[in-house]
Amino acid sequence: MDEYQLDYFKENGFVRKQCPKCGKNFWTRDSETEFCGDPPCVSYSFIGKPVFKKEYDISSMREAYLSFFEKEGHTRVKRYPVIARWRDDIYLTIASIADFQPFVTSGLVPPPANPLTISQPCIRLDDLDAVGRSGRHLTTFEMMAHHCFNKRGQEIYWKDRTVELCDSLLASLGLDLNAVTYKEAPWAGGGNAGPSVEVLVGGLELATLVFMDLKQTKGGSINIKGETYEKMDNYIVDTGYGLERFVWASKGSPTIYDAVFPKIVNELMDLAGIEHSIENPEYAEIFSQNARLAGVMDISGQANLLQLRKKVADSIGTTVEKLQRIMVPVETVYSITDHSRCLAFMLGDGIIPSNVKAGYLTRLVLRRTLRLMKELDIREPLIEIIEMQIRNFPEYPEFRERLDTIREIVALEGEKYADTIERGTKLVKKTATHFKEKNQAIPLGEIIQLYDTHGIPPEITREVAKEAGVVVELPDTFYSLVAQSHSKAQTEEEETLALDLPPTQKLYYEYPEQMEFEATVLDVIENNVILDRTVFYPEGGGQPADHGTLSVNDYVANVTDVQNLNGVIVHETDSDFGFKKGDTVKGMIDWERRMAHMRHHTATHIVNEAAKSVLGKHIWQTGAQKSTDRARLDLTHFKRITDEEFKEIELLANKAVMKNQPVFIDWMDRIEAEQRYGFVLYQGGVPPGKDIRILRVGNDVEACGGTHVSNTGLIGPIKLIKTERIQDGVERIEFSAGEAAVKRMQERDELLNKASEALRVSPDQLPDTVNRFFDEWKEFKKENERLKDELAQVRVKAMMSDAVDINGLKVLAKKIPHADVEELIKAATEFSKNDDVVAILASDKSGVKIVMGAGARAQKMGVNSGAIVREMSKFLGGGGGGKPGIAQGGGTDVARIEEALEKGVEMVREKVK
Repeated sequence: MDEYQLDYFKENGFVRKQCPKCGKNFWTRDSETEFCGDPPCVSYSFIGKPVFKKEYDISSMREAYLSFFEKEGHTRVKRYPVIARWRDDIYLTIASIADFQPFVTSGLVPPPANPLTISQPCIRLDDLDAVGRSGRHLTTFEMMAHHCFNKRGQEIYWKDRTVELCDSLLASLGLDLNAVTYKEAPWAGGGNAGPSVEVLVGGLELATLVFMDLKQTKGGSINIKGETYEKMDNYIVDTGYGLERFVWASKGSPTIYDAVFPKIVNELMDLAGIEHSIENPEYAEIFSQNARLAGVMDISGQANLLQLRKKVADSIGTTVEKLQRIMVPVETVYSITDHSRCLAFMLGDGIIPSNVKAGYLTRLVLRRTLRLMKELDIREPLIEIIEMQIRNFPEYPEFRERLDTIREIVALEGEKYADTIERGTKLVKKTATHFKEKNQAIPLGEIIQLYDTHGIPPEITREVAKEAGVVVELPDTFYSLVAQSHSKAQTEEEETLALDLPPTQKLYYEYPEQMEFEATVLDVIENNVILDRTVFYPEGGGQPADHGTLSVNDYVANVTDVQNLNGVIVHETDSDFGFKKGDTVKGMIDWERRMAHMRHHTATHIVNEAAKSVLGKHIWQTGAQKSTDRARLDLTHFKRITDEEFKEIELLANKAVMKNQPVFIDWMDRIEAEQRYGFVLYQGGVPPGKDIRILRVGNDVEACGGTHVSNTGLIGPIKLIKTERIQDGVERIEFSAGEAAVKRMQERDELLNKASEALRVSPDQLPDTVNRFFDEWKEFKKENERLKDELAQVRVKAMMSDAVDINGLKVLAKKIPHADVEELIKAATEFSKNDDVVAILASDKSGVKIVMGAGARAQKMGVNSGAIVREMSKFLGGGGGGKPGIAQGGGTDVARIEEALEKGVEMVREKVK
């Protein structure tokens, strides 16, 4: 393809070849090179033979890379969080280019520097099941990169310079450039695509150089991996150099884990009791050979782990059983080592484990780590391993600052996981029984459902099902499949009006206190009116739309909804006639409604900041909704908000109001705003555009498109109403502000006064009085229970004379008028204490109630209270059942009580005749 015919290749003695194994094209300086250099076409040849002139650790390699590109004219940029706060389409930062998608890559927003270099921590869980086994896969890795953002006619550098820089970097590290192959591979990700070359050395992919010049477009003319694309006006150098892989190549260690985490690997090996040394010649030989061939252990797609393991065993010349025995425990240690670092980044960057979004993925990794530790009987607390990782990150002091919170989160998650296993075992038994009755294996969809909905690990499902005699076919890629299904936000295309109109002038921003305005009608679509300008605020950011009226001449229509469709404001009215293009209309908003929304919206920012002060910096807004009488704020938090914390949040919020602080609103360049305030800006969502509207209230700074009061004093009081857990890891605070808060307090005062009047005490005496009444009620209840027991005993003695003899059993069938179920149960229980007594009791209180008791001898003779009551209840138009010794039921047909009792006696007679 012409995309890969680079002048740099031609001028520097490269030849283009085709790999006989995979069929892909590649470029090399060595004409003798036969294969592309990518596993499984080749095995690792650098193990035991480092390719660089000296060894590097993570810090020194990162600095060598960034310094090299700084000298080559690139500006060093700080890393972004591993949770993609600036994106609403993905949850985790999966590549360095993700830092700049979609706004910079689309050309809408300029980059923070151009060209730039960065070392970006990334998390990818797509290959979760290959971690530890392939020798190279990691969930968390740093993608060292240099990026260059070109425009047509304004090119900084492109393909040739990119490959030249790569060559120069490798040469500066002492690599023999004849050992490098550049493999052609089209790339796609995050809505962009382009040709790329993979940089391979000794069977290891060290880097990928992407030449991004395509954007994903519906109906585009270029098809890549099933998606359609078209050319962009800009074109971007998007490189990714694997920091950990560079360190590995510099050391030639058996695996990347031994290279990057040598101390933690060795400590975990000791804790697991694994002899990870070369003292055992057989072990050393098998381990070394396995390391060179581990590249084939790519557990992805439809790959089968056992088949891959057999392939390695055959190549080594050993049995798969012996290979499994040696490698599985070691690979498990590698996985724990990797996962604990992943958790350090996830929790260190503020992700709270939950059942949704990034929190779901964090919980997945955390629980998988706990399971792997249990498999090896590692009893060291997981938090200790995570702390080991954090101590290895001197460049991330923010992680150490959050250690107390991280410790608490991990401890709570461990408790939840233990509870899940206990509860889950019972559920799996029930599921296994269901499929056993159908003579079926438990399908994969059901296993995923058990994990997704109930948190039950597939290994537990398999173990419990096996005990029940049910087959579970578990794919080796289970965790990868689950992670992939939760890695992206689900988007739905909404049907909208087709509008070809200029953006509406937004008077609600320019004149936020204006209630009336005049405007020209640009279009009328059914009952939707579009004006050239408006004071009506459209629904957005959790703030409802303004209501009000539009009038022309003597005609007045109510505005019932307002929406913003790509900058065009559409007013929905309660009528479909009266307006036409060109009309000059008068608009008036419902100011009382707007003011209530403004108070609640500004109060939301204040409550959010107060919650952070009380609960911790990990707090992140996940949703908010405002109305005229109340608002709600959803926050990530790993435990329930206590009463004391609730009160403290309310107090701090009101203190902020009483400071009468000004509310600052500015439009800022997106990049400038991010650099000044960080990604905390996007708590309320990620707004589009080069310039974003920034709201500052005290210490709270957010990108916000809502309407607000000009100072906090105008909010009035803030009254927190309640807090509730809406899902695991997310707490909701509900509150009212301004007049709505006063009304809320008045309502509570009224309830207090009514309760006081009912008990004839003053409000301050209410708690003591209620407690006294409650204590007295409990005593009365105990006394009532005692009297019912006595009554049951008296009834038994009184009614025994009415019993009839049936084959040696004393059978009593009796109606006890107005008795409740509890009285019937006590009497029947008392009767059944006698081995040869059967009592069938009925009452006509609130329909028909039936309770039956049978003594031990009666049960041995075949009397089953549950079966008899079930039939009697059907006869009475109801239902019931229970155990052979005691059962209850009933129905609605009161007139047939006597018949039902007779039926019960006949059923007893049939059983014992």
